[in-house]
Amino acid sequence: MATSPTTTGRSRTPLGAQLLRRKPLEQLTDESLTESGEGGLKRTLGMWQLTMISVGATLGTGIFVILGTAVPLAGPAVWIAFAVAGLAALLSALSYAEMASSVPVSGSSYSYSYATMGEGVAWVCGWCLVLEYGVSVAAVAVGAGQYVNETLGVFGLALPPALANPIGLDGGFFNLPAAALVIVAMLLLVRGAKESAWVNTVMVAIKVIVLLIFVFIAFTAFTTQNFEPLAPMGAAGVAAASSRLFFSYIGFDAASTAGDEAKNPQKDLPRAIILSMVIVTVVYILVAVAAIGALPWTEFNDGEAAFVRILTDITGQPALALMFSVGAVIAIASVVLTVYYGQTRILFRMSRDGMVPKIFGRVRPSTGTPVAGTVIVGTIIAIVAAFIPLGELADATSIGTLFAFALVNLSVIYLRRARPELPRSYKVPFFPVVPILGIVMCLGLMVTLGGTTWMVFGLWMVVGVALYFAYGRKHSIVGAMSENDYVNAATAATPVIMKEHK
Repeated sequence: MATSPTTTGRSRTPLGAQLLRRKPLEQLTDESLTESGEGGLKRTLGMWQLTMISVGATLGTGIFVILGTAVPLAGPAVWIAFAVAGLAALLSALSYAEMASSVPVSGSSYSYSYATMGEGVAWVCGWCLVLEYGVSVAAVAVGAGQYVNETLGVFGLALPPALANPIGLDGGFFNLPAAALVIVAMLLLVRGAKESAWVNTVMVAIKVIVLLIFVFIAFTAFTTQNFEPLAPMGAAGVAAASSRLFFSYIGFDAASTAGDEAKNPQKDLPRAIILSMVIVTVVYILVAVAAIGALPWTEFNDGEAAFVRILTDITGQPALALMFSVGAVIAIASVVLTVYYGQTRILFRMSRDGMVPKIFGRVRPSTGTPVAGTVIVGTIIAIVAAFIPLGELADATSIGTLFAFALVNLSVIYLRRARPELPRSYKVPFFPVVPILGIVMCLGLMVTLGGTTWMVFGLWMVVGVALYFAYGRKHSIVGAMSENDYVNAATAATPVIMKEHK
């Protein structure tokens, strides 16, 4: 690993120049290859495991409740809204796929921004990802108490309110299921990426099977009359529902955080990102069509209740509510595991760049995982999930996510112009139309978010800027390079080609 810039004795790069310094692609790739040996992350993940990481992070509890908020907007055309939202998300997913093939390292959009737009934008992007991943894990875990109680309720049991909710929410004090879920995920991630990926694959399979069982049962009571009229609120209703449903696709970028642990990142990461989007979109549309076909759209007011009602009316078995409660708990567990994983890998890459403390980049050789960083992140998230009702704070993750998506689309445009000779196993079709549309979509959705969300995001950015000047500015590896060393690294002719690690 490179020597800390604080010990080099070199003069610090002027602030303006440092903020604009891009991390040379060859340096990124060389570090990834070097670190995959002793002292770095282990390359153990294949294409299918990477796909399940993205599906696990995307296909969460939202599908159990999302219909209740989208159907009143779009009516029976909600399945079209899912398709439109999936297409909008695919614009950014295609850009992620190209960047993953061009810059096949961990760190997701943080690394991509560092290679294309410089340290200043990379820090902002990384700080957004810390918000997106960290708060998302805590926010999702908070819902565990509710679903655990619904599962126990089938057997006439229940956790006391004080142990099922955070402080100030329905008599809560300590959300025990949320904290326990994060701790279990932490223990799995400490053991190794391969073991965690295997557990996640099993959980993803279970929640997909639960949804497919619902689809099968709902289609036995399917009637086409429920789709007349198809779009009672017109195109405007479908558009409004699509904007809301877009956020149910967030998470597909999780595979891009695993660049240093993929066996063949240049080929497998693009395939995993695109395949995960296809799987999630197909599942969403199937569930929406089956639900509307079995229950008139005017009777939807709560997604999960609608699911249970459909199953109960068709089968006469109220116990099927247990199936969906268990499915929801598994969905929560899968999201917590995969998003938590992404958080630790982003901090790992930022640490290796000197942007955050070294402890987040230390890897235990026996497991090939950043144990200390995983424990620190897990402890903080468990405490937040157990005690704090996040509420609207969770919405701030949407801005961070959309901002990161926009930067990745912009990175594709920059890299195509600046490095046309760069080896790419995948290229965005219809360039530059697709990445430009991706940017427009992300910025448009950011504008629609509420004032409170923007306020929280602004405060988060102020804290991030302060931390950059307090630590990142002083410890940046790229910022500590002499002008000659930086120019030599930036103009290196070594082709960026990753070899498969077995």
